[in-house]
Amino acid sequence: MKKIFVVLSMVAFLVACDDSASAENNEPTTLSSIEEEGSSSSSSVTSAGSVTLSSSSLLLSDEGVFSRSSSSETKTESSSSEKLSETSSCSEDDDEYSSSSVILATPCKTETEDNCEYGTLLDDRDGQTYKTVKIGNQWWMAENLNYADSVKTPSLLKRNWCYNNEPDSCSKYGRLYTWTAAIDSVKIATDSERPCFCSSEWLCYNSDRRKCVLPDTVPGICPNGWHLPNSREWRVLMDAVGGKLTSGKVLRSQSGWYSNGDWYDDKGLDSFGFNALPAGQMSCPPDSCFFNDVEEHAYFWTSAEYNSNSSQAYCMNLWYASRDGWLSERPKKYGHSIRCVKD
Repeated sequence: MKKIFVVLSMVAFLVACDDSASAENNEPTTLSSIEEEGSSSSSSVTSAGSVTLSSSSLLLSDEGVFSRSSSSETKTESSSSEKLSETSSCSEDDDEYSSSSVILATPCKTETEDNCEYGTLLDDRDGQTYKTVKIGNQWWMAENLNYADSVKTPSLLKRNWCYNNEPDSCSKYGRLYTWTAAIDSVKIATDSERPCFCSSEWLCYNSDRRKCVLPDTVPGICPNGWHLPNSREWRVLMDAVGGKLTSGKVLRSQSGWYSNGDWYDDKGLDSFGFNALPAGQMSCPPDSCFFNDVEEHAYFWTSAEYNSNSSQAYCMNLWYASRDGWLSERPKKYGHSIRCVKD
């Protein structure tokens, strides 16, 4: 009997440990900072722990952390557990993806002919018009976004630039944006459907740190009907044009790159009308910010964070000396280009 009792006790102990570990693994929590521009923000905390943001001047930190949620995301935070239910961290590897379902595109452009399927996108916020192109089963902007109205879109305030602060650069390359500007962090912070929650009462009163919820599809600062592409949508594009190892060569514009892109036979072909231009970036190491990489590199933001507690997000990269296109993590406070994809 003693042996049977010991065995049963050990089984019960192992089951309890397993349940405890499962419960711990299902409680992701993330934090993000909200900076105040001008006036101080205010919030009210109900007895159930829900938070109401009452200031439209809230601006999330450029290194803030977000969690992704489905449309059934809870709008309250339990004062005892301090977590958001049904959330998961957003990273490149989280997106379900199968290259076998990708519709391959047919090259439609050479140096002498252009038979690609183009369209036009009118941004009714500022009246600008963008060229668009269909590649596989996706519609992409064929130009970089150049939207800058920080009154209509407060997320843009001090978070977008023309290269070298020269207006002509914006006309040629579009604007460079931080990641929090790209996702329109102010709208996310004040959106009643997906608000930011205080991670604890103490943090709300003392450092105003919050965790915020990203929608499954992030409109960001894209025109109506378009959105900031996630990492999966960039991978779909790369596969549609022949795969990662040659996507850089066929997506880059035919001119404008260093040495005209003619490096180890890696001259840009623009075979599908995407017309990626080497807009460079705004780099921001700890002590200063500066512009670099124009005519050498194109960086495009995705809506995907590197991991659930990261100051970095995924970016699509094209380089003058490489045939590849690739996704890598980049600091959220850096300034990169934006290409929107149709909903």
